[in-house]
Amino acid sequence: MKLFQMKTSPQGVERIAEFLENNYVCIGYPGTGNLEEASPEEMLVRLLKSGAYQGQELEVAVAGLNLFVHEMQDGDYVLVADGEWVHLGDLGDYFYDDTYDKMEDGRCHRRGVTWLKSIPQSELNPAAAELLADESIISRYRGTLPAGRMELWIEGTGQANAAVDGKPARVDEVTVAKAISVLKEALHSEDTERRERAAIAILQYAK
Repeated sequence: MKLFQMKTSPQGVERIAEFLENNYVCIGYPGTGNLEEASPEEMLVRLLKSGAYQGQELEVAVAGLNLFVHEMQDGDYVLVADGEWVHLGDLGDYFYDDTYDKMEDGRCHRRGVTWLKSIPQSELNPAAAELLADESIISRYRGTLPAGRMELWIEGTGQANAAVDGKPARVDEVTVAKAISVLKEALHSEDTERRERAAIAILQYAK
């Protein structure tokens, strides 16, 4: 499972409303055909043939397309910004739609998305906020991700909610499992107050 951020203006046209309504994301770079089986070298050749990219822009295009087509996988996650909000989505497979393979459009390279949650930017945990602030069209989070409940991690209320010296603290899965086990045992305590505290803690974790 991987986490990516994507910008929402391929070819300079803002598409956030369309992404959310039609459950997809796209990256632009038309004139390159179906890239499902294309290596980075083949992507470079096709971009050169399109005549629209050169120099550093060409390198950025190859890197972005390779991330979008090959490194992203079905079941990975994506973050997109929308003003003061951020949307978290579960990604589907790459597909190519030649209907939109025009320089003035650029919606040909696509992935379906199941949008899971909308979060105020102010509530993002520091790691997710740093990823979203990346100016690249597309980039991947390279840190450690939780094994589940991605939306809790993104909001800063899961494993990364604590901070030490301004950096998110990590709690490993084994420790979390042990803590939950202790709380479950406390539910059977003869101490009413202890049972109530354990129940509250479990319910908060499950939100």
